[in-house]
Amino acid sequence: MDTHARKSLGRSLPRIEDAPLLTGRGRFIDDLPVGPATAHAAILRSPHPHAAIEEIDVREALAIPGVLAVITGADLVPVTGTLVASVRVPAEARVMATDRVRYVGEPVAVAIAADRYIAEDALDAVRVRYRLLDPVVDPEAALAPGAPVLHEAVGGNLLNERHFSYGDPDAAFAAAARRITVVARYPRNTGAPMETYGVIATYDAHGDSYDVQANFQGPFSIHAVLARALNVPGNRLRLRMPPDSGGSFGVKQGVAPYVVLMAACARLTGRQVKWIEDRMEHLAASVSATNRVTRLDAAVDAEGRILALDWDQLEDCGAYLRAPEPATLYRMHGNMTGAYDIRNVRIRNRVVATNKTPTGLVRGFGGPQVYYPLERLMQRIAVELGLDPVEVTRRNLIPAGAFPYRTATGALYDSGDYRGAFDRALDAGGYASLLERRAAARAAGRLYGIGLAVVVEPSVSNMGYVTTVLTPEERRRAGPKNGAQASATVALDPLGGVSVHVASVPQGQGHRTVLAQVVADEFGLDPADIMVVTDLDTARDAWSIASGNYSSRFAPAVAGTAALAARRLRARLAAVAAGQLNVQVGEVRFAAGRIFAAGNPGNGVSFGRIAAAGHWAPGTIDPELGQTLRETAFWTPPELAAPNDADEVNSSLCHGFIFDFCGVEIERATGRVRIDRYVTMHDCGTILHPAMVDGQIRGGFAQGLGAALLEELAYGDDGAFISGTFADYMLPYATEVPPIEILHEETPSPFTPLGAKGVGEGNCMSTPVCIANAVADALGVAELHLPLTPSRLRALLGEAEPPPANRPAGPVAGEEPRAGARLLRGSGDTSVGAPPATIWAILLDPDELAALIPGAHGVRRVGADGFAAEVTLGVGPVRGRYSASIRLSGLDEPREATLSGTIEGALGGGAGSGRVRLLPEGAGGTRIDYEYEVRIGGRVAAAGDRLLAGASRVVIGAFFEALARRAGGAPTRPGFWKRLLRMLGVGR
Repeated sequence: MDTHARKSLGRSLPRIEDAPLLTGRGRFIDDLPVGPATAHAAILRSPHPHAAIEEIDVREALAIPGVLAVITGADLVPVTGTLVASVRVPAEARVMATDRVRYVGEPVAVAIAADRYIAEDALDAVRVRYRLLDPVVDPEAALAPGAPVLHEAVGGNLLNERHFSYGDPDAAFAAAARRITVVARYPRNTGAPMETYGVIATYDAHGDSYDVQANFQGPFSIHAVLARALNVPGNRLRLRMPPDSGGSFGVKQGVAPYVVLMAACARLTGRQVKWIEDRMEHLAASVSATNRVTRLDAAVDAEGRILALDWDQLEDCGAYLRAPEPATLYRMHGNMTGAYDIRNVRIRNRVVATNKTPTGLVRGFGGPQVYYPLERLMQRIAVELGLDPVEVTRRNLIPAGAFPYRTATGALYDSGDYRGAFDRALDAGGYASLLERRAAARAAGRLYGIGLAVVVEPSVSNMGYVTTVLTPEERRRAGPKNGAQASATVALDPLGGVSVHVASVPQGQGHRTVLAQVVADEFGLDPADIMVVTDLDTARDAWSIASGNYSSRFAPAVAGTAALAARRLRARLAAVAAGQLNVQVGEVRFAAGRIFAAGNPGNGVSFGRIAAAGHWAPGTIDPELGQTLRETAFWTPPELAAPNDADEVNSSLCHGFIFDFCGVEIERATGRVRIDRYVTMHDCGTILHPAMVDGQIRGGFAQGLGAALLEELAYGDDGAFISGTFADYMLPYATEVPPIEILHEETPSPFTPLGAKGVGEGNCMSTPVCIANAVADALGVAELHLPLTPSRLRALLGEAEPPPANRPAGPVAGEEPRAGARLLRGSGDTSVGAPPATIWAILLDPDELAALIPGAHGVRRVGADGFAAEVTLGVGPVRGRYSASIRLSGLDEPREATLSGTIEGALGGGAGSGRVRLLPEGAGGTRIDYEYEVRIGGRVAAAGDRLLAGASRVVIGAFFEALARRAGGAPTRPGFWKRLLRMLGVGR
């Protein structure tokens, strides 16, 4: 550690970033200027989870004025290759489907047009003929005999399997007093940043090179994957990141395939191409965290000490294995024993393909999937042995004198005092009072539980950890991969100004503020004097494959490297100043914007004068000293070696310590979980900016809370994606995130320049299982699966959810179920002031129907009992044009009829049937009863239950109100919208 005096670090200075961001002056990908000839892209995506592409007809789309091209997967084959994965497996991953689609949302075609509106219209005109195939979405089912196979060349859905053994787990299990088991099924979720993906791509035909701007976050090892997919050397792919990014939480690594897709489109069209992802695309088809099935067995002695762990992990990486996957499975490989002193470990890792979106980085990145079963196991040990969970945890924690501590699987924990921090947090956080609250609540008959979670938070990933997926022999053939190189440049301008440039684009973390503090302290300046540049250009700036903003590497690696660069430059400036001040170099000091002699502060000059000397008077500087204009530092820690032949790997450099405990109450009537109290203790090494650290902890807690109680990227058994809007992918509101108590410990890391460790991901790992342990304690149950929604908890309480009030008593006859479809049922009635015969005549007249059906572009009769129509319909943010075919049967004029048919469009389709009854009512009126059952697939199905049900009621209500007006009467009760407004208390 450097002993130079610091005056900024460790203080919560106001963030430099806030003013431009809060006043709308941030520069995000969609704000970047483009030329007038720039074309805009829209992507046609598969509505099916698994289907063969038999034909794509783009002729009608190309005829639309303003459409420049419609590009298909076949068009890309001559100019792009596959996306290379970390595992050699014959499962080609291309950026757009060619002959088969394997998940809902997979790109099928790209429309390039003069503007985005025209491009979206063009998608409606593209006709794709699919042959539906059986999907598989459950990872265990994907391995069953006879399961649908996604990639025939693989021969099955198992993409990789490895077995590991450390210590002597067999002997430990044989000697154990008990074997305790947990099974966990961790669900998919995502980061859901405010800003979605964006790409602006240009191709230079003369230089056969690409210039791409994208809100990509790294790691820049992916740059090599992108260059190979574009069939160019790395120096012919210039990748530029904008100065600001509207959040990421890991997922903007997933913009990588779209970099290739839009770059190829730019090449094929000869135009700059811009694409901005919409929200539904992002939820359905960007990236998600892996879902994982884990069986974890522990060999335990009678006092609850763990002698060995046996992990069986089944990782669902979706339809394709894209780099850096299966990194989610291996990022935590060195940390499989958590914060516990366990020397015997056995691991079985399997990676499986299913008909779901390919996975990638999401905040926590493998940590939640590991700590959920591990910390659930700790609670089960306490319950099954009748022990205090606090004592079970304490007995297993790594002792303070063991650091640096080498885990059984190879991680080197840098520093900590786990037991001391644990006990201090229990005391400072009021654990004893929480026990009293639980006792009082239970005495009153309420459901109250306490949960604990202990987590080691890794940061600064070893770039070689993912090669643990390979055997030692495969690694020897491929060559060693390791390290975590960071780079930073500190430069001086002719007026003595200081600028800092790093290869890490911020996503809201506060890079500019902290870097200004770091460099200002080294030079004795005010942070306001430092200019920080955080946009990144691979053709201009210093970077490596480890560059980027991920794995909580900013504080320990990036900021630390900036400090190293500043120190080296300061040392040279001190030598220059020593000559001018006529003192020894060791006597030179930097403070308050001056450089002066330690024993005589009056003997000094301004910092700017010495700093500018390299520009104005380079001849006065000793040639042996070297230039004083700038310093670029590259830093990689020696502790991050490649995996050895025993498959031991130090998968991360730094290891923070987190201890959470909470009390929750569950409402019996609703199944709702209320967080009564939540305490989280963090040791993230040296704290550089306390307010930002607390902000990271609160943000991680909010995402962990969502994962625990609300969030799941859900699929139907038939592969339909059913969480495509925020109506069904439920994020916590600010009002649903309770206040938390944050405690701190500081044990500086000996491995980083500033002693800092990462802090950005910990509560995403600790909070879900802490809450789950509290719920398990409240309910007295052994097995819990996230998210802990009210309906799931009501089921555990023995109170199932009531069926929807408008659901028909039985199914309505209709078409056969479609693969990838979801069921929507409804019924209702309305009264019209016209007789049944008038209504009947209108319902059989195509011209009348065209005027009644919302969004209809025309209706024509097909045969004696059928109609065909073109309609435009919207469900929430999903709006598209569809072709409908309707057949009438069971006619009983003028009383009732059955309607059945199909509807198809670029955004999906459906099939179903309905029954309509016309009943005489009052003085010449008619009551119309109807019930329907529709199966909907594709992107429109992703809108979710709430929007689909609501949209169907709106459309049907609008139809019958139009029918009443057409019949010459009026609805004899208020229309849909008037009734809705009345329910809301408006317009009474």
